[in-house]
Amino acid sequence: MTQRPLVRAILAFFAAAALLGTGYFVGSRHASPSGANTVATSASANLTDPKTGRKVLYWHDPMVPNQHFDKPGKSPFMDMQLEPVYADEGGSSPGIAIDPGLQQNLGIRYATVRREETTEGFDAVGTTQFDESQADVVQSRVTGYIDRLYASAPMQRIAKGAPIASLFVPDWLAPQEEYLALKRGRMDDSLLEASRTRMRALSIPDAVIAGLDRTGKVQTHIVLASPETGVVSELNVRDGAQVAPGQTLAKVAGLSKLWLIVEIPENLALSVRPGMRVDATFSGDPTQRFKGQIREILPGISTTSRTLQARLEIDNAALRLTPGMLMRVRVDAQKPVSRLLVPSEAVITTGKRSVVIVKNADGRLQPADVTVGNDVGSETEVIRGLSEGETVVASGQFLIDSEASLKSVLPRLEGAAGASAAIPASTPGAAPQTYETTGKVEKVTAADITFSHQPVPALGWGAMTMSFDKPSSGAFPDVKPGQTVHFVFRQSDEGYQLTKVEPVGDAK
Repeated sequence: MTQRPLVRAILAFFAAAALLGTGYFVGSRHASPSGANTVATSASANLTDPKTGRKVLYWHDPMVPNQHFDKPGKSPFMDMQLEPVYADEGGSSPGIAIDPGLQQNLGIRYATVRREETTEGFDAVGTTQFDESQADVVQSRVTGYIDRLYASAPMQRIAKGAPIASLFVPDWLAPQEEYLALKRGRMDDSLLEASRTRMRALSIPDAVIAGLDRTGKVQTHIVLASPETGVVSELNVRDGAQVAPGQTLAKVAGLSKLWLIVEIPENLALSVRPGMRVDATFSGDPTQRFKGQIREILPGISTTSRTLQARLEIDNAALRLTPGMLMRVRVDAQKPVSRLLVPSEAVITTGKRSVVIVKNADGRLQPADVTVGNDVGSETEVIRGLSEGETVVASGQFLIDSEASLKSVLPRLEGAAGASAAIPASTPGAAPQTYETTGKVEKVTAADITFSHQPVPALGWGAMTMSFDKPSSGAFPDVKPGQTVHFVFRQSDEGYQLTKVEPVGDAK
């Protein structure tokens, strides 16, 4: 009886030992492949291509570039070997690399994003006008007739003191004859002074009265002269016309000073103030520059141009400007502001967003959305999206402002350096690019033809077996499986479409 528990204990010990051994054996059998796979994966992550000596990041099928594999082998999608993506190609880096020779052919030029203290201003347009505050009016103080008009037409230039019109004044005859009669009668000085006072009341100039004392001859004509050098901006009479006291014969506007009327866009109306500095350039001659300060803001917004008008006075002593000239105007504030600037040509505006092409530290190009502010000369302020010191593409043939073209360019730049980088985007309006190779016909259906074809260097393809779409179900009726053919195809939205298939060799 005492031996049975001992036997049971010994049997239990051996059973436990057997179970432990079996578990260890099974565990080691299942653990080995996993460990080997881990080693292989780690090795593949640091694999160096013996042919090129370059580090491999991963393998992929060029036809399905977004699917990555950790070791070489046959593609599960196509009848071809997987191809490596090397570390120096930047497969994990955003953007796209462009060959330096291609960059030179494209005329790509770079610029550095920089910060600069600039005055808070804006560009506008303006026109020159007569300074109405300096205009002189030529009026008649008597009733008379124009017997000669020297100014022939409005906008005629005239010098200071030059005659404008000669007036015949009949009412001047009687008082002058009376004065001469009193003088010949040797009347006392009080009567002569009273007669002179009467002539002055009739607007007879002192020069005419002095000439009457000197010569003793009556004068009934007076010449009205220009009080200032300038332009006859208004001419309201003609030869022989009768004029009345207070009637304006002409208006003379000076040219030594002009008004510059600046058209301020409505959205900037609240930012403009009197005293802001203005730098104006004549659009016909950029060397002609004029400076001044805004004197006043005219009330009211134009209903046609939606602009607010600001007025300032500019010096035109050299008479280089005339009224009506168009001026390019830069309005600057008095306090400078720090701004982040890029060349204006580097900004691609689609209507919905603004984009610049940024050059990364590894030389790859990548698009970046930016928020732009005001233009500062030939540069544009960047409010958000860039940092000081970054490099952007300033010019290049692919920097086009067409949104339709932009949609075909940016996906290539945003994608990985795979098939989209190898296949150039077609230019709008240009004929689709075609590719050609030779292969054996494996299968023919109503929709496509399957070939085992030779490499296509233009697309970076190796030898593989794949299907190509027919342009129609009845296309290429003479093509049969087993033939060796030369075929031409192009890329379409649905895939690759055949354009030409011709037998070669003995099969022709």
